[in-house]
Amino acid sequence: MDELLPFAFAFASLAVGASIVVPLARAWAKRLEKRADAQGIPAEVSSRLERMEQAIDSIAVEVERISEGQRYTTKLLSDKARSYSERAE
Repeated sequence: MDELLPFAFAFASLAVGASIVVPLARAWAKRLEKRADAQGIPAEVSSRLERMEQAIDSIAVEVERISEGQRYTTKLLSDKARSYSERAE
């Protein structure tokens, strides 16, 4: 019984400590989040980010078009090579 008492005390201390620390940590995190939201992003940076996003989207479309063209060319070349090998037999 005497051996169990320190463990029970440690467990109770942890439970009480956690019940105090966790709400304080949440309140502090919310306060930091509100402070970050209040600062916000300047309009100039926001418009620049929008332009960058549009440019990246257009680049992605062009890369997709290039890859489709490469697949088509590869298919044509493989079909042509296959037809030459069939004629050679």
